[in-house]
Amino acid sequence: MTTDSLLIQVLLYVFLPLWGLAGFVDWCCHRATRIEATSGLKESLIHSLMGLQVGLPILLCLLFEVNVLVLLICLAAWVLHELVAHWDVHYAAPRRHIGIWEMHAHNYLASLPFYMLAMIAVINGPVVIDLLTLDWAGQLSLVPLDSPHGGDGYLPGYLTFMAVLAIFPYTEENLRCLIYALKRRRSA
Repeated sequence: MTTDSLLIQVLLYVFLPLWGLAGFVDWCCHRATRIEATSGLKESLIHSLMGLQVGLPILLCLLFEVNVLVLLICLAAWVLHELVAHWDVHYAAPRRHIGIWEMHAHNYLASLPFYMLAMIAVINGPVVIDLLTLDWAGQLSLVPLDSPHGGDGYLPGYLTFMAVLAIFPYTEENLRCLIYALKRRRSA
């Protein structure tokens, strides 16, 4: 097994699941602090935005060859994710308690995308050189992978895992916050 394939296995079976688990722990913390009654729908929507900012690059790297276009999208998404993460904590901190478990979850949610991006850069070193030297010719389109990372069953399994740990919980959080906001508006 080559170093690149070992790194891909670490991404698929360690870092990606850890990101989902950290997101679930974060959601549990939001629920425990009654986000719907404190920082509300705005913060909940910020969380969904951050999930999309990391989820899109993950899907791109699982479905397409990593080229200059994919790296540019990954880099832009990572920078935007970092900015939104700072905005999220700045918004939430005065409105609700952010406990130790949530801070630990945030550490993982902030660092794992960086580590994943760094590993993708190491695995795709020649593409990084092309990016930096502006040798982008022929690398600005999405090229589907011939065979998916992790085999044919990985992506459906991972998407199911993420649906259970992140998509359904954060959808529930958005709905819970929306319902609470609508009830408060009607009673005001």
